[in-house]
Amino acid sequence: MSTEPAATEDATPGTPEGGAADDSEPTPDETAPVDETAPVNETEDTDGPDVSADAAAETDAEADTDDDAEADGKGASEGESSEQLSETEAEIAAQRELRERIEQRKAAKQAPIEAGTKLSGTAANLLAAVRAVESGEKPVASAFQESGPAPRRPAPARAPEPVRPQQPAAAQAPATESVEAVRAVLAEGGAPPALAEPTAAALGEGAEEDLRADPWQLLRVPGVRPEQADGFARALLGAECGPDDERRGRAVTVWLLEQAAVAGHTALDSAALTAALGQRAVPDPDAAVQSALAEGDALVFQDAIEGADVPVQRSQEEARGGPADDAADEEAEEGEEPERPVRVLIGLERYALAEESLADGLARIVNSRPGESGSDPAADDWEAAAAQASGSTAELIRAVAGHGLVLHSGGEEARAEPAALAAAAASLGLRVCAAAHSADGRARLARATGSDETAVTVAGLLSGDQGPGRDPDGAFALDLLIVLDAPQLDVESAAMLVESLPDGARLVLSGDPGLLWSAGPGRVFADLVAARCCPHIVSRTPDPGPVGELTSGIAIGELNQVEAPGKEVVLVPVREAPEAIHRTVQLVADSVPRAIGVPADQTQVITPGHGGAAGTRALNAALKERLNPGPGRFGGFDPADRVAHVPAAGRTTLGRVVRADAEGLHLECDGSPVVVPKDRVEREVRHAWALTAHQAAGLRWPAVVVVLPGDAAQLLTRPWVYTAFSRGERHLSVVQGVEQALPRAVAERLWKDRTTRLQTLLRPQVPAATS
Repeated sequence: MSTEPAATEDATPGTPEGGAADDSEPTPDETAPVDETAPVNETEDTDGPDVSADAAAETDAEADTDDDAEADGKGASEGESSEQLSETEAEIAAQRELRERIEQRKAAKQAPIEAGTKLSGTAANLLAAVRAVESGEKPVASAFQESGPAPRRPAPARAPEPVRPQQPAAAQAPATESVEAVRAVLAEGGAPPALAEPTAAALGEGAEEDLRADPWQLLRVPGVRPEQADGFARALLGAECGPDDERRGRAVTVWLLEQAAVAGHTALDSAALTAALGQRAVPDPDAAVQSALAEGDALVFQDAIEGADVPVQRSQEEARGGPADDAADEEAEEGEEPERPVRVLIGLERYALAEESLADGLARIVNSRPGESGSDPAADDWEAAAAQASGSTAELIRAVAGHGLVLHSGGEEARAEPAALAAAAASLGLRVCAAAHSADGRARLARATGSDETAVTVAGLLSGDQGPGRDPDGAFALDLLIVLDAPQLDVESAAMLVESLPDGARLVLSGDPGLLWSAGPGRVFADLVAARCCPHIVSRTPDPGPVGELTSGIAIGELNQVEAPGKEVVLVPVREAPEAIHRTVQLVADSVPRAIGVPADQTQVITPGHGGAAGTRALNAALKERLNPGPGRFGGFDPADRVAHVPAAGRTTLGRVVRADAEGLHLECDGSPVVVPKDRVEREVRHAWALTAHQAAGLRWPAVVVVLPGDAAQLLTRPWVYTAFSRGERHLSVVQGVEQALPRAVAERLWKDRTTRLQTLLRPQVPAATS
């Protein structure tokens, strides 16, 4: 490992763990990951949900920042004028349509599937609360149903010309009258008038009446926090307002579940949820949860604990050491089954439906026969294609030949293997599509496959803007779908992809298991790997060079010193945040271009968070001043500024400012023009010389500068370090101020666990594991 290039003469050689001491105090918004999941407004980092002490509401480093909340603010303005929908808006509308189809399919299931378990204590209370409001026809929202085997639908006939769905209409902005009525109610409660439009959009028709009847409905607006809703409720209700108000408990319950989704959970353990409600001054957390369940605001699930033994039922006499009670034994044998340990989870319907739909769709693919439409290549043809390849590529082709679902994992160089699979399958006459997480990933994939038509982005495929289109039944006109960057798939995107695959189609999910998980809820790729429900091909292709050697060690928990004769890896130790910013600007603007030959516009800065003394805000301000100074007349932006456009949570595209006019801020993102209306610029656009690792996932640059200020030590995990360090193709500089926290994070701090149900839902539907 090399030291910094010549311009940084006092850098010292060594591994990234050898940084200098940092005496500065950590800043609150960077050291407490629980405190950054949801901002008070769209531009400030604030506290997040305290859902449990066992990480139930912890987030991955960047998911805890205000980036997601900025994106959520889109809801209020989604319907604003634009003659042609953007790719993201089309995808969001498509998600809405998918959820409607899922709900219709779930409603068609006539009888619940018995869980075979009994509940007691709090779990029994939750169950009783839901049954108390049952109509008698079926349980509330199928909360106690376990998904059965996915229905098999007939394989659609090949369409001579794929049918592309029409662009869905954008959601209408709330009517002016409704916004003004809401603004008046907000004024009575002392809430900011700027919340009027997002509140009207979030609550829909009759929003002002809903707010008067239940002021805590304000918590449904992205960015609003319980203490703010409490103040609003006190102003409206006066003496009637109190912490024991049932409406408050119900609203805070839903808010905590939403914040848990931001943190990646699709559901929460009931004990974690009630503990979090207690921390939010809800006097009776159990009653609050029961109220949310009774109103249909949340669903309850009982999942058998995998591997738990059924307890042996003994009589009271036996328990005291007395003789066995034969009559009791006979009665137990003839009676009900003994209780099995279960975990009780509470979740929002949106993510529950998506996860159930995903499990059903995956089970359908696993249990179906590939190529059942009759047009599949012969086994000899598959074997001939595999024989032309070698190593992991040949294994992958053989696995895909005989299975509907295949997992593939490996580093950056291993992406060539699914690309080779795509080419081989296309040569056999199959309709093939390969999807990447980002436009950059798509470009790299197109180069690897040699076909621009085969490579798409996940968002472009779902929206219909890219890819082969759909057949008359609405399914993708595909025989094989390969998804790269699979760890970035959240449950909703994954459900949409799987739901759109025809029977007999094959699905390959490929990705680097060491990377950060998705920005949205779920851990789809990790759950499938753990479920062992399909073949999993692990690539043996290593990433090359000093950067590849360094990241390969990080992947197994080792931060090794590597030889870097061409200054491919450079350590820059710093003590204070101002020094970190100074060194970062120096590296990007001078040292890397001069010593490495990579210009500033091809060098990316990555740091753990948006806030703090050396977060993205501070770094972007310093980099703009050096690289593209200007007055920032349009919301702080000038032409040629590097920017990140975040129109929705987890949907970040990078680009540059072209110009600004009365229409809004004109950007060029991934080669396409984008116009952001003036009132949405503040919450949707930010400078992008510096990004977080979540924003950088799926992207690569010739050179990367990773900034680790002292106040970011508690945010570091092995996946974060691995993701950030592996973004550079030719060069990596590490501005290191966290001292020994870096090697400790690599060795000891793994993924922050997420509560999901995918494995539980898959278990009864798929055969014994294959590997």
